[in-house]
Amino acid sequence: MTAPVPGWLNDLAANAVHRPVPAALRPPAAGGRAAAVLLLFGESEQGPDVLLIQRSAKGRNHAGQPAFPGGGVDPGDGGPVGAALREAEEETGLDPGGVRVVGTLPELYVWRSDNRVTPVLGWWHTPCAVHAASPDEVDAVARVPVGELADPRNRLRLRLPGGFAGPAFKVRGMLVWGFTAGILNDVLAATGFERPWDDERVEELPPEMLRLARR
Repeated sequence: MTAPVPGWLNDLAANAVHRPVPAALRPPAAGGRAAAVLLLFGESEQGPDVLLIQRSAKGRNHAGQPAFPGGGVDPGDGGPVGAALREAEEETGLDPGGVRVVGTLPELYVWRSDNRVTPVLGWWHTPCAVHAASPDEVDAVARVPVGELADPRNRLRLRLPGGFAGPAFKVRGMLVWGFTAGILNDVLAATGFERPWDDERVEELPPEMLRLARR
């Protein structure tokens, strides 16, 4: 028997069309590469969780950063949903047959890689073992409990060059920041999982991460 989609995830998908896109993430009128990421939520003994990968430090884009599985939309994908599932299978060994796609979030623009990214919401009704299936692209794979993301002890803001400080999380030995942390921050708020936390806790982006981001 497969696990039913929880109400909070159905609500997140249903309300996605009404969520405003921050000005810094609005796609340009033209240009940019179509891409997709899979926000795959499941259920474990610790409650709901989300699948994250640790990108390889050898990669060209977003090297060394925690991220959602995903990548560019290829002609044979049929669109963002197909791309998100294909990339997740290639990167983590995920069985797409165990995933129910619930919906998508509004398209977001990542200027550094010139990608127009569609976040795809998935429910992992029949979980399978996952691993770093593409070593050249992925160093590690983790199912991160939503409760750990919401834990105030694991939350902070990370100051980037130029002074901007965005949301970040310290979970499972990973420092999650940037695009991925921004989406997780919004999801926690939209689903009611967010707990009060000290948003004045600000740390600098570690030099090694800065070097990889600028590469």
